[in-house]
Amino acid sequence: MNKNYYAVLMAGGVGSRFWPMSTTDNPKQFHDMLGTGDTLIQKTFKRLNKFVPTENILILTNERYNDLVLQQLPLVKQEQVVLEPAMRNTAPCILYASLKIQKKNPNAVMIVAPSDHWIEDETAFANDVKQCFDKCEKEDVLCTLGIKPTFPNTGFGYIEFEKESGTGLKKVHQFREKPDYETAKEFIAQGNFLWNAGIFMWSVKTIVDAFKTYQPTQFSLFEKGMSVYNTADEQSFINDNYPKAENISIDYAILEPSKDIFVVPATFDWNDLGTWGSLYDKLDKDEHHNAIVNSKVLSQDASGNMIRSSKDKIIVVDGLKDYIIVDKEDVLLIYPKSKEQDIKQVLTEVKNKFGNQYT
Repeated sequence: MNKNYYAVLMAGGVGSRFWPMSTTDNPKQFHDMLGTGDTLIQKTFKRLNKFVPTENILILTNERYNDLVLQQLPLVKQEQVVLEPAMRNTAPCILYASLKIQKKNPNAVMIVAPSDHWIEDETAFANDVKQCFDKCEKEDVLCTLGIKPTFPNTGFGYIEFEKESGTGLKKVHQFREKPDYETAKEFIAQGNFLWNAGIFMWSVKTIVDAFKTYQPTQFSLFEKGMSVYNTADEQSFINDNYPKAENISIDYAILEPSKDIFVVPATFDWNDLGTWGSLYDKLDKDEHHNAIVNSKVLSQDASGNMIRSSKDKIIVVDGLKDYIIVDKEDVLLIYPKSKEQDIKQVLTEVKNKFGNQYT
């Protein structure tokens, strides 16, 4: 296994569209959403650990999830858990992790990956990442994985690549914001657009230099801590300085202004598991097209439902079509799949009416 390979696992999100299973105290990445026996973060860790040494995997998360990370990933040591004392989007935490890695190994190449994605062909995933790593080791470039669109999705950002790029790695022309439906249809018709999966590869030198160029204030803030990174004094420095960081995504901060970016069209099936509907799409169905997790279901005139309980509970469903049915100890959600994007709003209303203990 290559000792210069590093991984940064992003595990700080709340996953509010998976409420009530995903809550602020125990978000979706720490749940076995697919009923496989592994939580999403465990699956992602194992996927990366096939080609990245165990000790070279960092977990970026909010300080409130420290114990959950250590409990679910027993191979990980405390010093591999990079704790954010405040939520500041993806750019500050990626810079912070990159500086920590650079101090340890200036020759490192790294992947930044979300902890809650579904990827079936893990060998193809590893091959795509290594293709990017090879380029990043030889050239000062930023790389990303793009997903071939299967329909005009308005929930993802898109990557436009140069049509004459040939096979393999393609030169990125520009990143495009989440489009409306008509624009998304145009993107797909043009044939040189990919979904932005939020999976990035680069050498630590290249990404740190990019921050130095495009985010000098942010770079200066974190660079002051180089002497204490990977020491006992690190957390004190971060607690004092991290909240001063600008709240900005890696896309806006680095990717949009950068010139030398390449994308590999992914050769693996991918799903960002962002909603109950996307989870439904990836699960096996019964003869009535119901997707069932952790439940024993008796259904009558019920089809197309996403049904889940927190333990092996018998659930009887009659006359419901295309609903999300999630039974948790203190919350029962029965909600149309067609309105799944509104679950975030429902969560706010529950919080306002009944208190934070249910959210």
